[in-house]
Amino acid sequence: MKKILSLIATGMLLVSCGSMGNLSLDPQRLMQGGAYALQALTLTDAQVQEYVHQYITQLDAQSTVLPENNAYTKRLRKLTTGLDGVNEVPLNFKVYKEDEVNAFACADGSVRVYTGIMDTMSDNELLGVIGHEIGHVALNHTRRQMRAAILTSAAMEGLASTNETVAALTDSQLGALGSAMLEAKFSRDQESEADDYGYNFLVKAGKNPWAMAMAFEKLQALSGSSQSGPVSNLFSSHPDINTRIQRMTDRCNTDGYKRPSK
Repeated sequence: MKKILSLIATGMLLVSCGSMGNLSLDPQRLMQGGAYALQALTLTDAQVQEYVHQYITQLDAQSTVLPENNAYTKRLRKLTTGLDGVNEVPLNFKVYKEDEVNAFACADGSVRVYTGIMDTMSDNELLGVIGHEIGHVALNHTRRQMRAAILTSAAMEGLASTNETVAALTDSQLGALGSAMLEAKFSRDQESEADDYGYNFLVKAGKNPWAMAMAFEKLQALSGSSQSGPVSNLFSSHPDINTRIQRMTDRCNTDGYKRPSK
């Protein structure tokens, strides 16, 4: 209970921080901010997924989504055949035509893969990265990230007042929510957990888990080259790459997997 009250107080402060510049605090606005924060904290998993779905729907509409007959999409479909879902949430995959070396998964089961990373990775390496991103969903990291994003964005004011429905957020609220999600980083522990999930994901698929370490090595090499710009967003939420490469290498050696030639 003390933790919940502390979070509500934090939410009140976040909502009212715009008034701090002139040191004039509106008590009514403070109370309203606390009510919004409480609503954000008590959202059900289904409601969180619906808010994510609203954001992804907008993002899909603003992005160049490659059609089913495109070679990139066919490749992704082949790699992800049989991946039905995690935590009873069905997965859906789409390819964004974008040079950025990136991929992400969201709490509603949406997995988006950029052509930039598909051009960079082998099939097994790409599958390892996808497994890592799905791990964030399976381990509920993305759901917690979404709650944090709601608490720190203008979308909080659009929350519905009932437990059964969610509000239809405006474009500006969805934009604020997206920005807050990008700024909400996963912790080192969460990244390590997702790495382990990706490793096990590859093993379960009958693939050599060395692909995890090799994918990270490619990302590390790109980040230090003239092409560092396109991977900067991916690395902003994926810290400590050297340690992660070593962890995956150690696991492969311990489990008796041989590193492939390429």
